[in-house]
Amino acid sequence: MKIISNKNNLQVLYEDNHIIIINKRAGDIVQGDKTGDKPLSDIVKEYIKDKYNKPGSVYLGVVHRLDRPTTGIVVFARTSKALSRLNKLFADKNISKTYWAIVGQKPPKETDTLIHWLKKNPKNNKSTAFTKETTDTKKAILHYKIIKALNRYCLLEVNLETGRHHQIRSQLSSIGSPIKGDLKYGFSRSNPDASIHLHSRKLEFVHPVSKENIQIIAPPPQDTIWDACME
Repeated sequence: MKIISNKNNLQVLYEDNHIIIINKRAGDIVQGDKTGDKPLSDIVKEYIKDKYNKPGSVYLGVVHRLDRPTTGIVVFARTSKALSRLNKLFADKNISKTYWAIVGQKPPKETDTLIHWLKKNPKNNKSTAFTKETTDTKKAILHYKIIKALNRYCLLEVNLETGRHHQIRSQLSSIGSPIKGDLKYGFSRSNPDASIHLHSRKLEFVHPVSKENIQIIAPPPQDTIWDACME
């Protein structure tokens, strides 16, 4: 189910009494940070308050985040019970996450498993991928496959085994295939809107309260390259 809130152009992919799932736009921050910019969490609270005419403050729990230039699925909890159960689902890796990434350089293999050890540098908010374990590194594993080749770009489907800082961005860059628009990880130029072509495409999990199987698919942003991938 897809709903559009006219007030703030919020794209709601799923909504019930316990959770709400949003298709995040590039540039949105999920939770407040030092920039002081209005976070997506506040926008969703306003949406709930307006839609249901809720008096007072609205409860909303942040379950996970996406990088600011990244688009796609973000899950929020509408109750404390749902938040604790969703946190456990994510911690126990009982949620299947699929990403789409557009790269300019075709990877060396059609499909592969990438294993690196990532080290985060908080000063420049960047992770470096190493092929062997070193001091202060965390193991990172992802699986990718090429699902479409365009004239100048290549669409990859990526599934994560681990959830490390900038994992997809740093691992793809380390094999010579940085994501389109991702200057930080070696792409040649930025996108005009400061986005990168990394999209949280699909999420599958068991609903924390109803126990039904949930599958969410988020349409990518509309631009020339994404549109070509969808043809």
